[in-house]
Amino acid sequence: MSTDKVSVHGSWASRWVFIFAATGSAVGLGSIWKFPYMVGVYGGGAFVLMFLACIALIGAPVMLAETLIGRRARQSPANALKVLAVAAGHSPKWSWGAFAGMITALLILSFYSVVGGWSLDYIIDMGRGDFQGVTPDQVGAYFGNVIADPWRLTLWHTIFMVLSAVVIARGVVAGLERSLRIMMPLLFVMILVLLGYSMTTGHFMEGVHFMFDFQPEKVLDGLLPAMGHAFFSLSVGVGSIMIYGAYMPKNASLTRTVVGVALLDTFVSLLAGVALFPIVFAAGLNPSEGPGLMFVSLPFAFGSMAFGQVMGVVFFLLVAIAAWSSAISLLEPMVAYLVERTRLSRAWVTFWLAFTCWFVGLGTVFSFNIWKQAKFFVNEDGLFHLYQWGATGGLDFFGVIDFFTSRIMLPLGGLCFVVFAGWIMGREAVRDELSLRNPVLFALSLFLMRYVAPIGILVVFAAQLWK
Repeated sequence: MSTDKVSVHGSWASRWVFIFAATGSAVGLGSIWKFPYMVGVYGGGAFVLMFLACIALIGAPVMLAETLIGRRARQSPANALKVLAVAAGHSPKWSWGAFAGMITALLILSFYSVVGGWSLDYIIDMGRGDFQGVTPDQVGAYFGNVIADPWRLTLWHTIFMVLSAVVIARGVVAGLERSLRIMMPLLFVMILVLLGYSMTTGHFMEGVHFMFDFQPEKVLDGLLPAMGHAFFSLSVGVGSIMIYGAYMPKNASLTRTVVGVALLDTFVSLLAGVALFPIVFAAGLNPSEGPGLMFVSLPFAFGSMAFGQVMGVVFFLLVAIAAWSSAISLLEPMVAYLVERTRLSRAWVTFWLAFTCWFVGLGTVFSFNIWKQAKFFVNEDGLFHLYQWGATGGLDFFGVIDFFTSRIMLPLGGLCFVVFAGWIMGREAVRDELSLRNPVLFALSLFLMRYVAPIGILVVFAAQLWK
C-alpha cells in the first residue's frame, strides 16, 4: 500500500500541530482536577512514578497504534481499519470495532458538553462576583441550584455544542489547526498565571508536598488507579487520536511525537495540581474533595482570596478551553467518516451530528433535575433493568452512559486498536510506518503493542467491571 497519500480532509502543517491537537484531546476536565487529586491520595511521588510507568507500558503503545493506523490509511477510523485489514488479507469486519469507538466518542461528547457548559456558566458567575464572601455551604447550594435548572443547563449545553461544531465545520486547517494554535498556547499561559498566583498564597510548598511526598506504603493501593488513569488520560480508544494521525505529515517521527504528547499531557496535569492545591490550602479546604473540588471548593477559595475573582475567571476559562479542545476531538472521527461515505458537505454532516449529540445530552441535563428519580439497576448478568422511579441507589441516565462508555467501550476500543496494529496490519507495514532504524526499538515497540498493552487493558477492563 502506498503510504505517501494525503487525507481528503487535509493535513497538519507540522508534527507540532499534531502534538497540540493530541495534547488538546488528552488534556480535559479530568486532567485539571482528577489527576492532581489522585496524586495526593495515592502516594504522591510514588503514584507519579507508577503513572509514568503505566503510560509507557499501556497508554503510549495504544496511542502509537492508533496514530500509525491513521497515518497509514489516511482515512477515518472505520474506513482505516477496513482498508488496512483487507490489504493485509484479513476480514473487513475489523472496521466494526472502530465504528463502535466513534459511536462511543459521540456518547461521551453528549455528556461532556453538559459539563463543559457548567464551566462556561461559571466564567460569567465568577466574573460577576457571585462567589465573593460566601461560605462553602452557600457555594454548594449555588451549584445545586445550577444543576437543578434544566433551562439553564440546556442553554450552556447548547452554547458549548455550537462552539465545538463551528470548529469542526470549518475543516482541518481553517477550523481544527487554527483554533488549536490559539487554544493550546492560551491554556499553557493560563496555567502559568495560576501557578504564579499560587506562589503568592503562602501555601505553595504545602501543595507541593501534598502532591509529591513519596509514600511507598500506598504504592499497591495506587497501582490499579494509575493503570486506569494512564489508559484514559491519553484520549485513546475512540478513534480521536487515529483521525488526528491521519492528518499527520509523513516525515514526522511517530514514536518521538507520541512520547512527546504523553509527557506533555502528564506535565500539564502535574502543573495544574501544583497551581491549584496551594489555593485550596490557603482557603482552609480539604484537597481530597474529588469532583466537588472544581465547582464547589475552588469557587469558594477564589471568592475568599485577594484577586480571587480575576483568578477564578482565568481558572474557568482554562477549564472551558481544556473541555473544548477535547470535545472537538470527539466529534471529528464520525464527521470524517460520513464525509468520506456520503456526498454531504462537512458543514451539513457536522450540524446533524452535533444536533444528535445535543439531543442525547438532554438526558444528562435532565438527570440532575426532571429525571432525577429515574434509576437504572444492573442485573447479575451485567444487564440494566428498566428504570425504577424514586428508587434508592442505582444509576441515572448520565450514570448509565458514563458506565457504558468509560468502563466497557473505551477499554474494548483500545484493545481493538492495539491488537489490530500489533497482529493484523502485518510486521512490515508497522515497520514501514514507524521508520525505526534501530531493530531493538522496533522489537520493543511491537512487543508492547502485541503483549504488554493488551494484557494491561484487560486488567483495567476487568477491574472497572468489578468495581
